[in-house]
Amino acid sequence: MKDFYICDCSKVENQTITSFFVVAVKQVKSKKSGELYLSLILADRSGQLQANMWDNVNDALSAFDQDDFVKVKGVVHKYNGRWQMTIHKMRKLGDGEIDYADYLPKTSKNIDELWQTVVNYVDSFENPWLKSLLNEFLADDAIVSAYKNAPAAKSLHHAFVGGLLDHVVSLFNICDLAVRNYPQVNRDLLLSGAFLHDIGKLHELAYQRSIAYTTKGQLLGHMIIELGMLHEKIQRVPGFPDELRVLLEHMIISHHGQYEFGSPKLPMFPEALMLHYLDDLDSKMESMRAQFEREADYDTPWTSYNPSLARPLLNTKKFLQKGLTPTRVIDPPKPPPNAPAASSLAEENGHKTAAPEPSTPQPENDVEPPTAAQPQSEVPAITPKPEASAFAALQRKFDSHKVTAVSDKTT
Repeated sequence: MKDFYICDCSKVENQTITSFFVVAVKQVKSKKSGELYLSLILADRSGQLQANMWDNVNDALSAFDQDDFVKVKGVVHKYNGRWQMTIHKMRKLGDGEIDYADYLPKTSKNIDELWQTVVNYVDSFENPWLKSLLNEFLADDAIVSAYKNAPAAKSLHHAFVGGLLDHVVSLFNICDLAVRNYPQVNRDLLLSGAFLHDIGKLHELAYQRSIAYTTKGQLLGHMIIELGMLHEKIQRVPGFPDELRVLLEHMIISHHGQYEFGSPKLPMFPEALMLHYLDDLDSKMESMRAQFEREADYDTPWTSYNPSLARPLLNTKKFLQKGLTPTRVIDPPKPPPNAPAASSLAEENGHKTAAPEPSTPQPENDVEPPTAAQPQSEVPAITPKPEASAFAALQRKFDSHKVTAVSDKTT
């Protein structure tokens, strides 16, 4: 087992460490001088770390590939408030050196308790058809085992072992709250859609070495897979109403909400619309939570650019704890130059996000080593000039247009 995880960077600042990682991103880039260097994103179960190899690059170019496990020796340091590593040496790990539990993140919640919550919700159903259908899924040991372990996405939200179950239980809870405010919504139908909307991820994603698409997932996508799983289980419930089947099918194929996000149909009834918006809300809130956690040690309340939301994020807890003064100005970080506009971005992994995860995402803070003319400290605080009062400005405007009254002429 590893003795250093990425979450421990603050404990080893400016120290040389040797540890094992999985290469999440590998890119070969050019310095200003034209020489090549390696830009990597290293990962373990606790997070990701930008890493650059400036010297002896030719020896490492063909020594490993993206998604390989590597042993790395390098110095951990901060640059512009972000953790980075400068790599001195690295090599590919042999199979006997790999403990997969070190690299795949996992939900911190109790899996058995999460699953029991699902069972309890299904037990509370009043519609006998929907209750019987979902119990067919709950009685399938292969589905139960996969449902307890599958991630909900490749990277954008709930991208960890147990992520799908974590996401669905969260979605069950907010659906259950929402229907209390909208009595016209059928609770059992909404919760059935929540259980089924991402169940195709069981076959769309693989997560042995790292989270990646299966061939079936690449060719079909989780919605088509879900329709097949639904039809198979409906066959086990004799007399299942066609009307309910069509409603469930529509909820599955419309839960992305918009055509540009891969939805074949727009949500056309209350339960389908509510599923789309609550699913979208839960995925985005998790994306924010995860980024705040990953960047907890950063000096600024602003996060780096979030590709799934196409914007940097403000951690309000940090912002309020810092207690900003009138003389301090904090500007949000700008998106990377190659970040696509939010309006033109597609979705990754079946959730309504403003941007997909690119096939080779751009690492953050990809810079050459700092020099004496390039200090690592924060940009000095900027003191804004005091503004004149609004009343004084209004008075000046009034004076500039002032006219003298003229008495009425007499004829």
